[in-house]
Amino acid sequence: MQQSTKKEATKMAEDKITEEEISNLVDRFYAKVQVDPEIGPIFNEKIEDWPAHLALLKNFWSTVMLTTGRYKGDPMMTHLQLPLEPSHFNRWLELFAETAKEVMAPNHAAIIITKSERIAGNFKAGIAYQRSNLSQPNL
Repeated sequence: MQQSTKKEATKMAEDKITEEEISNLVDRFYAKVQVDPEIGPIFNEKIEDWPAHLALLKNFWSTVMLTTGRYKGDPMMTHLQLPLEPSHFNRWLELFAETAKEVMAPNHAAIIITKSERIAGNFKAGIAYQRSNLSQPNL
């Protein structure tokens, strides 16, 4: 029984994504975003201080993946202010998955890619809802 518990604890520790992995992923991914012809201009126009933004994004992903609670913000409202279309989310997800697979162990990449897909789906739905409400006349 004791041996089984140790193996399970070791397995759980191996499955947990680290702060270092998150930091590396965010740095590498957003380096790609900044030069991407499709989504780069949208983000580059809005973000004035990339190092500060990267720190914020590391806090976001740390909070999402490790429940650290370091991120204090409203990412939905932030993304509502951008001229984002569904194709932009698709490109973001494509680059994110590509980068996660490059810099993380396969099991960690799979975990964070799944989470990113859920988040992007929520953002797309929220933006679509907000835009449909704005286009509806007040009755």
